[in-house]
Amino acid sequence: MPRRRGLNDQQVAALPRREKRYNLADPEQRGHYLRVSPDRATPISYAAVARDPGGKQIWATLGTTEALGIEQARELARVAIRRIKAGEPTVEPAKRTVGAVAEEWLDRHVRKNGFRTSYEMERIVRRYILPHIGGCDIADLRRRDIAEMLDRVEDNSGAPTADVVLKTLRSIARWHQERDEIFSTTFITGVKRRTPKDERERSRVLTDEEIRAVWETAATNGSYGAAVRLLLLTAQRREKIATMQWGDIQGDVWTIRTEPKEKGNPGTLKLPKAALEILGALPRFVGNPYVFAGRKGAFALLDNGRYKREFDTKCGVTGWRLHDLRRTARSLMSRAGVQSEHAERVLGHAIGGVEGIYNRHSYDAEKATALEKLAELIGRIVS
Repeated sequence: MPRRRGLNDQQVAALPRREKRYNLADPEQRGHYLRVSPDRATPISYAAVARDPGGKQIWATLGTTEALGIEQARELARVAIRRIKAGEPTVEPAKRTVGAVAEEWLDRHVRKNGFRTSYEMERIVRRYILPHIGGCDIADLRRRDIAEMLDRVEDNSGAPTADVVLKTLRSIARWHQERDEIFSTTFITGVKRRTPKDERERSRVLTDEEIRAVWETAATNGSYGAAVRLLLLTAQRREKIATMQWGDIQGDVWTIRTEPKEKGNPGTLKLPKAALEILGALPRFVGNPYVFAGRKGAFALLDNGRYKREFDTKCGVTGWRLHDLRRTARSLMSRAGVQSEHAERVLGHAIGGVEGIYNRHSYDAEKATALEKLAELIGRIVS
């Protein structure tokens, strides 16, 4: 069959349909073919044909006459042919945004593995990473982008939070690198943490004067102040206070929820009178099970960001974090004469070795006594 001298859109639309599908070479573009189906309801399609570096013939469909004119198809064919000959995909792979990769990381890595800190990981992603760089192509990220994001986080929420954001982003990048042989994490290499090394291993314990200032300020600082007082009275992690639900408290006993893969947990604690009075003064909201009600509990209130900075300004105590209250409470228990074994049970630290395997005593009475002694000592300090 003689080659056509030219081929335009009208001529393409008029091509005859035969009993079997046939391929028609484009006379104006070598390697570009039209594939004509016998069924008129099926549109004619365009394809690019070339051999890859190994000599294998590759047919790459470019589209149909419903979406492309023949001139557009020729342009696509030229690009596809060059890529086939170079051993590359016929089209540029779809770009993956940081947001898309982070969502997949949360679904396939964090939630699937049931990490104990999954709620915190998701909060970091949604509150800090997505608003700043969520729409960026992850392959195009540069250290400058990361530095600017961490600057904003540090300015608004403190250096420790910026370090957590950096740690989370590193985890996302490494996970993505394991699934994409082309992707590289070099953009994040060399980005330093914002907290000095000597401040990471903290030993801060509040003095009696600082305890009084924090306690008095907490008394007039609403739900945030109530949470601060409970942190000191119970010696629990802030996540446990933030996610406390009314249904977890029966009478004066608080049953602390155990999360998957959690190493240690106090289990149940009989709360001292001072803690029960604080809880009794808090409002309850219909349909919200959390003691510190919010959209998802009060975790956002218990960070070291804006609320904490405002609190520090009011009380005049600086250079401390909420987790320091747990260390302070542990030290106060020793000061009040609580046995170390009982204090550790209050904190919920995992007991290792033979002791942890064979001693199955609940220590409920001992933990209750320890918290009573702690509350009494705090009462003497702040009175």
